[in-house]
Amino acid sequence: MTRFRVVGISFDHMHMGDLLRQVHDHPEAAIAGIFDPDPARMAGAAAAFSIPPERVFTDLDACLAERPDLAILCSTTADHARLTEAIAARGINVLVEKPFAASLADADRMIAACAAAGVRLAVNWPLAWYPTHNMARRLIVEGMIGEVCEIHFHDGNRGPLWHLADKVAVTRDEVERQKPGSWWYRAAAGGGALLDYLGYGATLGTWFMGGEAPTHVTSTTWGAPGLEVDEQSVTVLRYARGLSVMQTRWGTFTDPWVTQPQPRCGFVITGTEGTIASWDYDDHVTVQTRARPEAHAVPAPPLAAPDRGAVEHVLHAFAGGGALHGPLDPAIARTGQRIVDTAAASARAGRELPLVG
Repeated sequence: MTRFRVVGISFDHMHMGDLLRQVHDHPEAAIAGIFDPDPARMAGAAAAFSIPPERVFTDLDACLAERPDLAILCSTTADHARLTEAIAARGINVLVEKPFAASLADADRMIAACAAAGVRLAVNWPLAWYPTHNMARRLIVEGMIGEVCEIHFHDGNRGPLWHLADKVAVTRDEVERQKPGSWWYRAAAGGGALLDYLGYGATLGTWFMGGEAPTHVTSTTWGAPGLEVDEQSVTVLRYARGLSVMQTRWGTFTDPWVTQPQPRCGFVITGTEGTIASWDYDDHVTVQTRARPEAHAVPAPPLAAPDRGAVEHVLHAFAGGGALHGPLDPAIARTGQRIVDTAAASARAGRELPLVG
């Protein structure tokens, strides 16, 4: 039975294929249409999910006229605000793939547009569905490590062009061929490793911190000669109780979903009564407490329905008026965006700045 109709808007971000797969596999959802100005970019998804030609659109208005319950947005980051406004104006709920927005001003446009139209907005961060990070949050809420004081985050991958949907690998020659024309490497489109990955650490870090925002941010970036965007960033967040450090990297030695690189991808969270190491793709977190100071594993079991992934969670929450899973909540994601904006400004200015917004 089809209860939910979902459309996919723009194939700029390779995660569109992953999210459409979640729709395809949902027993009560159907792909009502997909849109992109370039038909070639939709061909793989159309074939993989048996989407008929009449549901493949190069005109946005025609796709939105299918009257979906939810639109999944995977455009360039710079287009998130414009397209969210267009979708919300049609009375359609929006699930936007990370990062939230190209700027805090754009994020506020998106929040305002959805509020004015009476629709809901969610921001998907794939790390939000990793069992480890959910177990870390659970242990924090239960008080196992006391009050969180520091968060250490390192994450990234070999680069945004090294894989397609479903993590299909791309050859080095193909990466180099695509790089000159790719939006990921254009500043005006919202490219760069800082904007791609710092939002993960900033948003999940805010979740781990119970919504608390830092007071000041310091950041520095690096990019290979000839590039207009960064490939690496190091950001320090100043809180009342201490400093947190967040690092992003395009160019890790290996992709973490294949083989964890060194340094590992994920979080180390320090509290007043203990610590948690929460690595991407593990099946456990590693914990220290005052009562048991030796590092020991705590299992992180798979998530259960309806919270195993973005699509089933959002459809369930939106249909029942329920709350969104922490990092998907625009209020949490907005604090993450404040951190990202301040970090970018700090890198340009070369000094510590007070948190914007």
